[in-house]
Amino acid sequence: MLKGLLPARRESVTTTLVLFGALLVFTFYAANYDIGTFSITLLTGVLRAMLLFLVAAGLSLIFGLMDILNFAQGGYFMLGAYLTYDVMHPEMGLFRFGGSIEDVGLRFILALIVATAVGAALGYVLERGLLRPLYKRALFQLVLTFGVSIILLEVIKLAWGPSPYSWTVRLPLQDLQFFVFGQQFSTYRLFVIGVGLLVMALVILLLRRTRIGIIIRAGVQDPEMVSALGINVRAVFTLVFTIGCALAAFGGGIAVPFLGATNSLGATFLLAGIAVIVLGGLGSFEGTAVGSFIVGLGWAAMEQFSVRPEIGTVWASLAPMLLLAFVLLLRPKGLFGEDR
Repeated sequence: MLKGLLPARRESVTTTLVLFGALLVFTFYAANYDIGTFSITLLTGVLRAMLLFLVAAGLSLIFGLMDILNFAQGGYFMLGAYLTYDVMHPEMGLFRFGGSIEDVGLRFILALIVATAVGAALGYVLERGLLRPLYKRALFQLVLTFGVSIILLEVIKLAWGPSPYSWTVRLPLQDLQFFVFGQQFSTYRLFVIGVGLLVMALVILLLRRTRIGIIIRAGVQDPEMVSALGINVRAVFTLVFTIGCALAAFGGGIAVPFLGATNSLGATFLLAGIAVIVLGGLGSFEGTAVGSFIVGLGWAAMEQFSVRPEIGTVWASLAPMLLLAFVLLLRPKGLFGEDR
């Protein structure tokens, strides 16, 4: 992907490489020049990048094709986390059917399928039932998705209460650890990194190697032209919106074993996801993938830096927006953005 971008976007690639280099230097400084802490911070950054990608990929695809900034995307991430938690903890949640599956690994797979399917179904309903009548009214779309995000939050509070839930069912991968230069890292978190990279590769293959991917990319560039060719653009809109919401719910599902289920997940990952797609360039899927790594690494590095008592933890939560502001000062269209 990077090779194909070099001739056409040399300035974007150069800026990205310089930014990555600066982040690596800052991460090494934040780790007090300890190679073990530095390595774990990098892995944590990649882990965070994969979770951000699952939220931001849907945001980017939906915005690129439909010009809709879906503020409900964080709500789908949060809903996926709660549904996965619920199926895995039948004695504490709303649904009891998970208790009939004794193997926790199989139950976790079922929980992820349930969360992803519910996310996809709600995404389909939102696009077909509420957004479609507002295609030509951009401001109304923004207000609608913002309202849906609030409704999702209130429904979750009503169903599961306002208190956070800690994950208590141990998955086999959570009990395994490995060492990097003397520092421990959870095998389950490495598994999440692998799943995120796999999903990223599958989405890239979908966009680059399939007919529907070609239609989606053409629709991002010129939806009227695609419609003039006799292609049902509205059906493509529905498919993209559904995939985007399903990815977000899936992301919440695989993140809940170490993040827990809290009603702040939606806002946290929505804001960071928006920072990713704007930083990468609105409508650019490649930019979203690169932006996920930049924001994920910057976030993890700032968290490590904030361990110092004279710094304060608030800087970690501000890291995505600080990176966004810095990149926009250098490139107002984002790293890989184009005029729209």
